[in-house]
Amino acid sequence: MASAGRGRVEVVLIYQSLLGIYGDRGNATVLARRLAWHGFTPELTVVEPGEALPDTGSIYLLGGGEDAAQITAVRGLTADGALHRAADRGAVVFAVCAGYQIVGNSFTVGADDTVIDGLGLLDVTTTRGPVRAVGEILSRWEDDSRPDEERWLTGFENHGGYTRLGDRARPLARVEVGIGNCGDGTEGAVQGTVIGSYPHGPALARNPALADHLIATATGVELAPLDRPEITELRRQRLAAVRRSPR
Repeated sequence: MASAGRGRVEVVLIYQSLLGIYGDRGNATVLARRLAWHGFTPELTVVEPGEALPDTGSIYLLGGGEDAAQITAVRGLTADGALHRAADRGAVVFAVCAGYQIVGNSFTVGADDTVIDGLGLLDVTTTRGPVRAVGEILSRWEDDSRPDEERWLTGFENHGGYTRLGDRARPLARVEVGIGNCGDGTEGAVQGTVIGSYPHGPALARNPALADHLIATATGVELAPLDRPEITELRRQRLAAVRRSPR
């Protein structure tokens, strides 16, 4: 049962006109719903290019986009500076696919592999890979303090960039099915309260424990499990589907 009156939690959805082509906005919807179930008052702030990011957010979300959109987004976020300040004060940043590449050290675009500087919130570097990663992905969360069932993460990957981790970042998960970061067996990256990951789905709809992890990290509140049979069934179906995948 959710606890009442836990206060307001602001979720900031960044540049949907640029980084919203794969349905990753759904991550904000999931967080808002689960925040309410856990007794918080969710507040969703949508920020578009040219608008200032708030310094009051608890969770900041970035999604997937194409090359030109990535360049525009990283320039805007670099000039704004609020995402750096958010990470510095311990706010959660959850970045998916193109967003994941943007918060890294650098990524490449175009046929000539032009190098674009990222935000440097994650010690990762992205270059063009030999084959595009497309299909269902199954990975195992590196957090071994969690129940076994919660550690399985599913989603749909669709990326041409291959991401390699530096010394300051650690993998979010280990790949069982799919390519993940670059085919080296890792998926995603974690550095402080910044998390990058490739799968869409949306990722937080498929992986409710990950959504609750973001909420718990952002609020400092230990969350009780939620009994939602429809979510459990969706998760069961997606896990079964990816395990049948021919990849």
